Amino acid sequence: MTDHEQDILEAALRRIKPARPPEAFVARLRAGEPSRGFRPVQTRPSGWLALDLRGWLRWLIPATAVVIVAAAIWQGRPLPAPQPDHSAAPVASSAVPESPVLNADEVRIGQELVSSFDAVARLPGGEPVRFRFQQWMDQMVLSDNTRGLVVESRAPRFEVVPVGFETY
Repeated sequence: MTDHEQDILEAALRRIKPARPPEAFVARLRAGEPSRGFRPVQTRPSGWLALDLRGWLRWLIPATAVVIVAAAIWQGRPLPAPQPDHSAAPVASSAVPESPVLNADEVRIGQELVSSFDAVARLPGGEPVRFRFQQWMDQMVLSDNTRGLVVESRAPRFEVVPVGFETY
């Protein structure tokens, strides 16, 4: 569609008057009454779940993410080598080669959408919920031009996002 065609379509859409909602719906809105099929959603768990675990999860999930990131950073750094003690008697040392350090001259990070589809399911209460499924392929390429080394990593990732329906 060209820009000119899009402008014509937008102008035609601006001229269209919206339809009036049904009178019964407007009367219910003015009266403040819920629809016949409406059931209030329980906001607090009942019984032994009255501890409101959701409140704890609001803090536990981000704290867990911080701990995982800190552990990954800590594991990625080599421990400092111990300083030799010159006062002690010389001991035969085993020759342990040091691991080479990768100096990434070029870093490329990409993601590619492989597939996407929507599905509809019903909650135990009967409410419909739409789920969007997306499969991604994540790719990371590191290049060390001084050594001629290229490290490439590809990993699939699957996302499921619930999308609620607005029902009247």
